[in-house]
Amino acid sequence: ATLAEALGHRRGKGMRSLLSSSPSPQDGPQLHHLDRNHRRPVELSPSRQTFSDRMMEDSIAAAEEVISKWGPEVEASLFCGNGRAEADRFLRAASDLHRSMLFFTSPSANSAASPATRSAVLFRAQSLLSAAMRRLERELHLLLSDHCHLLDSHCSSSSDASTIEDAAKSITEMESALDVVMRDLRAVAEAMISAGYTRECVRVYKTVRKSFIDKSIRQLGFQRLTQSQVQKLDGSALESRIRAWLAAAPIAFRILFSRERLLCDRIFAGSDAIRESCFAGVARDAAAALLAFPESAARSKRSPEKLFRILDLYDTLVEFWPDIESLFIFESTAAVRSQAVVSLLRLAEVARSTLADFEAAIERDASRSPVPGGDVHPLTRYVMNYLVFLADYELALVDIFADSPLQTPSPLPDSFFEAAAVATSPTSSHSSPSSASTTTSFEGSPWSSSSSAAAGSVSVRIAWLVLVLICKLESKAELYREAALSYLFLANNIQYILRKVNESALRPLLGDEWVAQHEAKARHYAASYARLAWVKVAAAIPADVSGMEADERMCGFNAALEAECRGQAGWVVVSDGGLREEVRKRWRRWWFRRTECSTRGA
Repeated sequence: ATLAEALGHRRGKGMRSLLSSSPSPQDGPQLHHLDRNHRRPVELSPSRQTFSDRMMEDSIAAAEEVISKWGPEVEASLFCGNGRAEADRFLRAASDLHRSMLFFTSPSANSAASPATRSAVLFRAQSLLSAAMRRLERELHLLLSDHCHLLDSHCSSSSDASTIEDAAKSITEMESALDVVMRDLRAVAEAMISAGYTRECVRVYKTVRKSFIDKSIRQLGFQRLTQSQVQKLDGSALESRIRAWLAAAPIAFRILFSRERLLCDRIFAGSDAIRESCFAGVARDAAAALLAFPESAARSKRSPEKLFRILDLYDTLVEFWPDIESLFIFESTAAVRSQAVVSLLRLAEVARSTLADFEAAIERDASRSPVPGGDVHPLTRYVMNYLVFLADYELALVDIFADSPLQTPSPLPDSFFEAAAVATSPTSSHSSPSSASTTTSFEGSPWSSSSSAAAGSVSVRIAWLVLVLICKLESKAELYREAALSYLFLANNIQYILRKVNESALRPLLGDEWVAQHEAKARHYAASYARLAWVKVAAAIPADVSGMEADERMCGFNAALEAECRGQAGWVVVSDGGLREEVRKRWRRWWFRRTECSTRGA
């Protein structure tokens, strides 16, 4: 190991220092120096040679014969075609050269050579070993390039196969070829490392493989951008970049980086330090750049619509976090793990802030124009469609709000978490829906719990947002001059809310009890509408009279009925079919009771 380090760091200088002393005359005939032009072998005097000297000299001569055939002018590869036997001879020659050098530098070696003779032999062996290592550097570069191509061919061949059998055969053939390349790469790497050329081996490996990884990520559609560049992107451009990242990142971490880790483990199986250094040098920068993008995207301008992309980024990062932990486990790759954590924390912070902005936007809605006919308000459609999409991110939201309990005012205006008490007494024509509202605290809701985790659940937050919406709708109901139309407006909007809940993932989040309570509230508003809308007509119902008085009462009833029908011509009378039929039944029962009372009074 000491010699290998010395040769690895002081090859030229070390040999020259050994040759600086010339043989003394009393040493007798020792050895003639290697003629660099004619490559004459260095020979020891037969009278001074030991058996080991002769063996090492023959080994150097044999190695020179093999290595000289693969000079820099030879473009072919040692490992192409039928050249693997020649590659084995070349690798053995390099190993023999290194062993010979160890012999002549060992104080305990059974050698009769003088120091000057040993210096000359070492110089010759070092020159040959340097030539061999330059060749192996080139072979390593070629093999790694062919390996990159092999990976691409493996993917394309299996995907282009017309049948399952063809695909299986193609995969088997490619895996067999890949095993051969792996063995060749490992053999070259071991030869270079054992000869003290670790630095050159690692440099070639990192250069080729880093270029491949960077190119592959670009081909996946991801382009590295600085944070300032991301900040300058407009909405559509940022959306496009996010989509590209969502497609590229899982492939990069689960395929590219995973294969790179396996490749390092197989080629450099003999050294943990070299494996770690090579993997870190190849994958660390690319992985850190990929993981920095979500943080940069989160720092761009916030908007409620951007929340879904923020949650997409968060979901994807959480999904392959185990891959990040297992692949980048080394201390030298700690920056990759740190960047992933920073991005997750930033995305979570932005998600919480954006949802708070969304709630504030509902409360700040300042539209003062009543919706014609008491139809569903645009704010209701927007909020409920938003919540429907939001419900699809339940797992991410649970994680994001795990340590952020919901903070609400107490007591709350208008409890829509408890069953509404349906009023039975007639309401005056000047009353409004909000005047009949009750005030309760949030603790009465189906999700009330002493634990902060329960208070921060997704169900509670969505229920709270619906409550904020309904409170806003109550204030908008007061814009109508007719109390009946105010109730109709609320009935239509709450029924729309229920329909969106029942048709989406909101239903299991909010639960059956929540749905039943709000269905009762919708029925209450619809019944109040029917009662107020037709109260004047009911008052004109003729009692048990006869003659001219009966005719007059009937005319008055018909006039009141026609006037009410004209007044409600543009109203959207309970858009839900089931609720509309229930309102009709309630109206008929109420009508019969009124007429019966009028008859009895007469």
